[in-house]
Amino acid sequence: MVLLLLFAFVAGAATALSPCVLPVLPVVLSAGVTGGRRRPLGVVAGLAVSFAFATVALVYVIDALGLPDSLLRDAAIVVLLLFGLSLLVPSLSARLEAAIGRLVPRPRRLPSGDGGFWSGVLLGASLGLVYAPCAGPILAGVITVSASQDFTVGRLGVALAYAVGSAVVLYALMLGGRRLTSRLAPRAGVLQMATGAIMVAVAVAMLADLDTRFQTAIADDLPAVVVNPSKELEESGRVRSELAAVKGEEDRSGIRKEEGGSGLPVLGAAPDFTGNQMWFNTPAERRLSLRELRGKVVLVDFWTYTCINCIRTLPYLKAWDERYGDDGLVIVGVHTPEFPFERSAGNVAEAIGQNGIRYAVAQDNDYATWNAYGNQYWPAKYLIDAEGRVRYLHFGEGAYDRTEGAIRRLLAEAGRRPGARTQASGERASSGVSTPESYLGAARARGFVNGPIHAGTRDFGTRIPELPPDTLGYEGTWRITPESATAVRRARLRLSFGARRVYLVLGSRGGTPRGVRVELDGRPLPDRLAGEDVRDARAVVRRQRLYRLVDLGRAGRHELTLELAPGISGYAFTFG
Repeated sequence: MVLLLLFAFVAGAATALSPCVLPVLPVVLSAGVTGGRRRPLGVVAGLAVSFAFATVALVYVIDALGLPDSLLRDAAIVVLLLFGLSLLVPSLSARLEAAIGRLVPRPRRLPSGDGGFWSGVLLGASLGLVYAPCAGPILAGVITVSASQDFTVGRLGVALAYAVGSAVVLYALMLGGRRLTSRLAPRAGVLQMATGAIMVAVAVAMLADLDTRFQTAIADDLPAVVVNPSKELEESGRVRSELAAVKGEEDRSGIRKEEGGSGLPVLGAAPDFTGNQMWFNTPAERRLSLRELRGKVVLVDFWTYTCINCIRTLPYLKAWDERYGDDGLVIVGVHTPEFPFERSAGNVAEAIGQNGIRYAVAQDNDYATWNAYGNQYWPAKYLIDAEGRVRYLHFGEGAYDRTEGAIRRLLAEAGRRPGARTQASGERASSGVSTPESYLGAARARGFVNGPIHAGTRDFGTRIPELPPDTLGYEGTWRITPESATAVRRARLRLSFGARRVYLVLGSRGGTPRGVRVELDGRPLPDRLAGEDVRDARAVVRRQRLYRLVDLGRAGRHELTLELAPGISGYAFTFG
């Protein structure tokens, strides 16, 4: 943790020396040359505290609501424009200063020797949001690292260390600026208007992503940051099969040797549901507990709504719920998100409705129940007997007959008569899939022919090299975050894959419908080979969800080219 704080401090200091800090410097330097001797200290104190708290709070809000990743930057550009215009128009600037002045205690009420400290704090606090876009890819790395820390200790401490690092450098610049600009006081009005013009010009440049292009060029030489390595990635069918061969189909660590009458081993007491935000499909959205479900057979299913492996298991879960619900089976889906927008309760509720899920679902945004079970995979099923003990578990797709057999055994052990088996069926993964899940965000980007992928906005050019098997490539301008890639201008994405079906998690900024043109092997994708979300070689993207792009009938080796309208974000490819 100490090393992480030191890294954040150094990163903050580096940001204060970067070209992007230019729009903030005029205001900071003007604060340093006016007011009392303690005003510069107040400015940097206010900026550091407001930046730290605002950044962490806004990241949480944007993350929880599934809002566009660029929202914080867009808001900062608007504030920057307002500051610049107020300086360009003297009358507007006077009104703004008067309004701020009314919020600041009058000098006679300030402590003796204040020297403008508190007025500086207020000004610095107002600059916290404007300073946010200056962080660019460096701040993305800091926030990515701090995402694995607790809110009260880790994230806040890292953000504050980052802000303090910047504040130290800015304070030194202000002290130097005071000495330098004292000679220019007679021309203060002209300098103020020039400062406003610079701020407006920089805001316009930021709208054109000119600032982040420079930062990205620097970031390409920095080491990549890995996000939260404790959370395992969703495994492909081939890898999961190899894992099952090593571990056995059931993870038997900690198994006690006693067995129930069903012949299923006792794996230990089942952890209760904990740390959940909301419950769906329960009376009055009431929380369930294993204590109140004692006497029932409970199937806990860890899933997330953009996971194709999870989606393919839903027909079986729904069939078991319908067939055995009256015989004592209770299914609880624990929705543990992989991407930020999957934390939105509205998105989860919509996915539950569209998939026709009637059993209870718990929202597990903080991975509390996931960690209580020591789970690592989507999907994962834990079968709990009438006495509250885990008796069977299964990771991934498949083994549906065996899982149903375990359900029936535990129901019989509890004195129920389950009757005939279900006739459940559903889409299954195809054989011959050779391409693994492929993530577009910087934190987990692998297999790109463009070289290392870093957070920031980057123009990848108009033509990438030929794609080797199972690789990807960006063309045009993209805004990359740790979790996603958003099309900016002339954005194309090429993929060499070996599979029957291709899926991609997509979303559109603000929920506005936008189009994706789909080509297969250099030609528009014909409807006979298109997934259900593509018609006339075009997919319309609105909601943040999994889109079915290609269905070839059988697995084969092909190249897919996607041309994305500006504002569309991509997250991860999966295959089947």
